[in-house]
Amino acid sequence: MPTIYEVAAAAGVSPATVSRVFNGANVSPEKAEAVRRAAKEMSFTPSRTARTLRLQSSEVIALVIPDIENPFFTALARGVEDVARAAGYSVVLCNTDEDHEKELRYLDIALSATMAGVIIAAAGGNSDLSGLIARKCPVVAVDRSPHGVDVDAVIVDNRAGGRAATQALVEQGFQRIACITGPSDVETATQRADGWRDAVTGNGTTDDRYLRFADFRVDGGATAMSELLALPEPPDAVFVANNLMSVGALRVLSEQGKLPPATGVAVFGDLPFLPLVPIPITVVHMPARHLGTTAAKLLLERISGDDQPARTIVLRNQLTPVG
Repeated sequence: MPTIYEVAAAAGVSPATVSRVFNGANVSPEKAEAVRRAAKEMSFTPSRTARTLRLQSSEVIALVIPDIENPFFTALARGVEDVARAAGYSVVLCNTDEDHEKELRYLDIALSATMAGVIIAAAGGNSDLSGLIARKCPVVAVDRSPHGVDVDAVIVDNRAGGRAATQALVEQGFQRIACITGPSDVETATQRADGWRDAVTGNGTTDDRYLRFADFRVDGGATAMSELLALPEPPDAVFVANNLMSVGALRVLSEQGKLPPATGVAVFGDLPFLPLVPIPITVVHMPARHLGTTAAKLLLERISGDDQPARTIVLRNQLTPVG
């Protein structure tokens, strides 16, 4: 079945204009005729249920993210906003601080305000999307997939990225490779740790003394790195599973005179300051903006009537040596 984007391109209008035509909103006769002609030629038929819901909703999308201070989520939000704005939608940004109660309040607001849809990077595996699903509000999960919920998702291959980053440290000759990852109830954290475990197991050096769960924040990375360096046999390398924790880890390594190359470091996520401080670090580049644009396109398709089964789109990471 053709999408609303294909109809819009054929008619020479925006996706929002196509939506307005089929929802009975005010559109110029010329544009309405172009849309109907393109839809007929492409056999495009919007879902009646979605059209009914759409008439009751605003042209506002809620973007729910766990940490607005993380540049990764800022770039993701920019991707969402670019696509939404081009389609005639506005985006309301909701920052949960990884707090389930705060997240639930934002989701309740999205429902009470009859927003057109929600894009969510869940605070954890137990995030409650039941209210949105019961009200048939379109939802797309991005970066993280809530457990047991059948919704569209756009993610990266976290396990493969963690494995590749750790394997790069193995190939550099490091023997005692630690892992600092996020909360144990967040799938991105556990998947990246699983990737680390894959690589060190293959190298014959698995030892969970070198595994630390932290909070995806700068201070969490610093605390975990300090604990690891205080071990009787400290690690000679570390894989850090997000960008902010790596800032804390690098701060501790600097204070103790153990910055790379004295200690091997691999990071999942981009560090904006690295070009200014060239030290040898392996970085797993995450396509943050692409995650946002892809999630927004999926959501707009759902809003416009796409009723096919839920899809999961997995985007590739890129391993890059820096410094």
